[in-house]
Amino acid sequence: MKRFFRRWYGAWQRTRLGTRITLGLGALALVVFAAVGVTTVGIMHGYLDRRLDEQLSKSQNTQLPMLRETHGSPQSIYSWYSALYKVRDGVAMPETGGKLPGDGRQLAKIAAEAAGGDVTRTVYLSDDGPYRVRACPVDNGSVLLSAAPQKDLDGTVRQLIWVEVGAFAFALAVLVVVGRLVLSRGLRPLADMAGTAHDIASHDLTANPALPARAAGTGGGAEVDELRTAFNVMLAHIDTSLAAKTEANERLRRFVADASHELRTPLTSIRGYADLFRYAAANEPAEREAHLGKIRSETARMSVLVDDLLLLARLDARAAETPLRPERVDLAELAGDAADAFAAGRPDHPLTTSLDAAFVDADPVRLRQVFDNLLANAAVHTPPGTAVHVSVTASASEAVVAVADAGPGIAAADQERIFDRFFRVDDSRTRGNGGTGLGLSVVQSLVTAHGGTVAVASEPGRTVFTVRLPLARS
Repeated sequence: MKRFFRRWYGAWQRTRLGTRITLGLGALALVVFAAVGVTTVGIMHGYLDRRLDEQLSKSQNTQLPMLRETHGSPQSIYSWYSALYKVRDGVAMPETGGKLPGDGRQLAKIAAEAAGGDVTRTVYLSDDGPYRVRACPVDNGSVLLSAAPQKDLDGTVRQLIWVEVGAFAFALAVLVVVGRLVLSRGLRPLADMAGTAHDIASHDLTANPALPARAAGTGGGAEVDELRTAFNVMLAHIDTSLAAKTEANERLRRFVADASHELRTPLTSIRGYADLFRYAAANEPAEREAHLGKIRSETARMSVLVDDLLLLARLDARAAETPLRPERVDLAELAGDAADAFAAGRPDHPLTTSLDAAFVDADPVRLRQVFDNLLANAAVHTPPGTAVHVSVTASASEAVVAVADAGPGIAAADQERIFDRFFRVDDSRTRGNGGTGLGLSVVQSLVTAHGGTVAVASEPGRTVFTVRLPLARS
């Protein structure tokens, strides 16, 4: 039995929601109809019983005065039984002139009981069926008994039952059919959303991460509209996340490819110079020193590249390990030191400064690296003789550092990717300028780690990199 109920419950759980709701409504309606039917039949049966008792009482009360005077035969109404009994020593004997069934023993017992007062009872006569019997005393020793058949009453009740069964069955069928249609229409938006989900599930997200569909349509009520909106918001969020993940994977792929290329170039050079050094080991010391110098130069360039990659990786994972050691510093002093070093190392680029005091909470070593990278970028990508200007200003809430040059400028399309890792304006793989393609990426990551922003504005004859940092709290 337990297994049967478990199997039945499992089948019920697998049934569609609309069918379950329809069956539930049908079962609830069936219970309500049954309760209403039973109540109606009970009320009607009681009403007819009371009416029959009233008729019996009225008929007897009409005959009692005449019977007390004449002691004649009682009247027989309709198909009723009626008789006058004489009761002696607890035994009732019918008098002549009455109408009684073939077996009147039950009626005689009731007549004997009625000698002490009115008696109303329902009896079943073997030949005629159920009868409603009323007996009342006429005078000392005489009892009037009347018995009315209940066939018509029971037939009326049975007819009422069949009418109710038919009406309720029809109403139940209409309720189930109409309810199923209404539920199907109401649940159609949910089916549409399920179809949208199946369409998305069949879409190959590896080839195209964009989700192809959204839940459309209207109707279904406020709850379905809310669910549809939440479903579309979820799809939009998933779409955005997939696009961001695809873009991140593409950037990672390009980064790995560029990093491999950048590291392969100095490694190839080092391997070549090492081979030359081995072949030239027995030659002049000057030739050996030249090869060792080349190896040291390529090693130093590769070390700079690896250091920049390590710094970027640590900045990306700063939640676990921050590479910053902030303290209160003056940007004017840091920018001045960077300008002095630039002027000494790049005398072919005239440098001017405009430095106002601006105190920030920052890592002085990393901010100095930001300034050095911006100045080196200005020198590397502009011809000799190009003027460079460094300025530091402060507003109410932030400090602004600007590094400007009068070079040829940067194309608008290149400005969008200027801070990408390993990106070069000329997209070349040469090392003629000695850059790694990571300088501006390091600048952006360091400025962002300090809570600031960096932007570029360029046109022919003027390029400005602007760094904005929050001022130190007083």
